[in-house]
Amino acid sequence: MTANPYEQNLDRNPANHQPLTPLTFLERAAKVYPDKTAIIHGKARYTYGEFYTRSRKLASALAAKYIGKGDTVSVMLSNTPAMLEAHYGVPMTGAVLHSINTRLDAPIIAFQLDHADTKILIVDREFSPVIKEALAQAKVKPLIIDYQDPEFPQDGEQLSYTEYEDFIAGGDPEFAWKMPDDEWDAISLNYTSGTTGNPKGVVYHHRGAGLMCYANTIATSMTKDAVYLWTLPMFHCNGWCFPWSLSMVAGTHVCLRWVRAPAMYEAIAEHKVSHLSGAPIVMSVLLNAKPEERQDFTHTVAFNHAAAPPPQAVLTAMADAGFQLTHLYGLTETYGPAVINEWNESWNELPPDELAGKRIRQGVRYTALEDLTVMDPETMTTVPADGETLGEVMFRGNIVMKGYLKNPKATDEAFAGGWFHSGDLGVLHPDGYIQLKDRSKDIIISGGENISSIEVEDVLYKHPAIAYCAVVAKPDEKWGETPCAVVELKPGQSLTEDELVAFCREHLAHFKCPRAVIFAEVPKTSTGKIQKFKLREMAKD
Repeated sequence: MTANPYEQNLDRNPANHQPLTPLTFLERAAKVYPDKTAIIHGKARYTYGEFYTRSRKLASALAAKYIGKGDTVSVMLSNTPAMLEAHYGVPMTGAVLHSINTRLDAPIIAFQLDHADTKILIVDREFSPVIKEALAQAKVKPLIIDYQDPEFPQDGEQLSYTEYEDFIAGGDPEFAWKMPDDEWDAISLNYTSGTTGNPKGVVYHHRGAGLMCYANTIATSMTKDAVYLWTLPMFHCNGWCFPWSLSMVAGTHVCLRWVRAPAMYEAIAEHKVSHLSGAPIVMSVLLNAKPEERQDFTHTVAFNHAAAPPPQAVLTAMADAGFQLTHLYGLTETYGPAVINEWNESWNELPPDELAGKRIRQGVRYTALEDLTVMDPETMTTVPADGETLGEVMFRGNIVMKGYLKNPKATDEAFAGGWFHSGDLGVLHPDGYIQLKDRSKDIIISGGENISSIEVEDVLYKHPAIAYCAVVAKPDEKWGETPCAVVELKPGQSLTEDELVAFCREHLAHFKCPRAVIFAEVPKTSTGKIQKFKLREMAKD
């Protein structure tokens, strides 16, 4: 057999092959735009030169504490400059960044610290009470580094004699951080929400994080003039990889410690914010702001939103307020958004009902994702592209996690058949766009018929009195399960169960309509996702 000439004496070497990693983006930005503002936080400003230097000093200080490849550095931080620095400084040592959800309780935090075998823990003073409680329960005894936000000081107890600014002050500003040995090396660890049992630790690699930056930049049309407002928690999927993506275009981070309407409007108006991301709850905060909390702005702001699409009335109100919306979908296991509702301008000419149908679809694969489809999880065959046949949404590509930390059984199950099984049920439309119908655990099976909770919720959201809602299964002796709606009304609105059921019957088959309605505040996570596991308990009672 003749040897392949394209493989002869054409080997990989340091000159033509380097591991993909997002860390080089900051290095480049600092060299090309050293004096450009990289971070805005309160009255503080950091240039790209300073951002890079501080990240290297953090890496140096960590290395001096013998942190290196295979070690875990955990952080409990708000959207502050220290959090951005951690996204670079920690992996610059070869270690793995573990960002903790700031809304978690002590037992779950303790579990994560132990499971991750945390060596160093950086803690914002705001969260010192819950961290103190978690450390008392945890087996690991990490070195604690105390972070006091200089712009917004907190009253929490100082848990360590080591203060963040003092810690990095001892670091080398010229620290010779090195590239990962392999782009498959872990860069970060993010835990799933863990609604039942312990959460799973999702491991990201340098390759996936680097590719996500390219995909994010394309999906959001970010340029070097981008000004990104941090309404999305950076602990959530590493902020969808935007802490790294902004460095690619040398954009400006506007940190936001708390998601409050006055602060958002002030930042948008003052800093000419061009991009922000978040769940629909962020839209509600903006739209429900009091007149005195608002500020006028004349430019258009790109809003990347995930989770379930908001109702059409909210979409219209956001557009009228100056926001250009892009619907994204993904999971912690896919580095955040891996699917985009790529908008076709010709759809704007469709009748309102058809247009609304296009808006609620999740869409097509991100440019960095190699494949996306809907399959029968038993036969692993693609469902017909008819927009009706239900299957499981499957992902395949470089922006799918390495796997679950120390959990080979869950990893094997997630990757069965060579695809990542999302657990989301959806349909495949003739044009290749996917649309979610439910989580596999949220589908309601009533009398043998499948009822999509999302379909019922879409109808409920059309009622003008409803602010938030969710539909879950309620056990029923006759039907097995029936839909139960938990409804949170807008301020000053009133609605009865009979009125709501009658409204649903105008838009749904009767068997899909709620058999029970609970009027209560709808519980949500810190990222705005509705906590259906809590609602299922309410429905049982």
